[in-house]
Amino acid sequence: MSRVLSVNIARPRPNPAKTTGLTGIDKVPTGDAVTVRAPGPMRSGLGSGLTDDVIGNKKLHGGDDQAVYAYAREDLDQWQTKLHRPLANGNFGENFSTCGVDVTGAHIGERWQVGTGGLLLEVTAPRTPCRTFAAFLEIPDLIKTFTAAAVPGAYLRVIRPGMVRAGDEVTVLHRPDHGITVGFVFRAITREPDLLPRLLGIDALPHDITKMARERSAKQA
Repeated sequence: MSRVLSVNIARPRPNPAKTTGLTGIDKVPTGDAVTVRAPGPMRSGLGSGLTDDVIGNKKLHGGDDQAVYAYAREDLDQWQTKLHRPLANGNFGENFSTCGVDVTGAHIGERWQVGTGGLLLEVTAPRTPCRTFAAFLEIPDLIKTFTAAAVPGAYLRVIRPGMVRAGDEVTVLHRPDHGITVGFVFRAITREPDLLPRLLGIDALPHDITKMARERSAKQA
């Protein structure tokens, strides 16, 4: 069964990549039911889609297009082998650690019904690694390693708010037939820019990625 293995909430801490400010990348599982709702715009909204969660840098993270971050437990297990260290649920800063869900293989615009509390989410984009991520795990070359692996996990927006808790089933209610996956978008925006024009017309993508695709297409014309 495809399910949310754990729901992870930030434990705010000083940002290890900066001299000031807090980060919410350190997320730990909660046994409570959590409300998930659209947080509003990236810079001026609530940040995370999960109540009681924290986004440290709302200029670059959170907002409606990044309301929820999901990462597959199966992929975390692969990273444990690659990094030679244990990784608990939430260690990649994910809100949902999933089981039985092909997160990076999800199609942009795919809609997930989560649990029975009404929650409906839409896959929007891959996560891209940042200095805080590398500093938190104390792996200096993690950005390069993460980019090479191209297993980024997925951001989701909230289509219908609801409740979520560990163990909730994930059901794909709709999968677009365009074939553009989270992993494909990640490769396009990080290391294979010639793929960017193929992202045009994918309505569920965030504006900044669509802009990149449009600009690249204009250069190739």
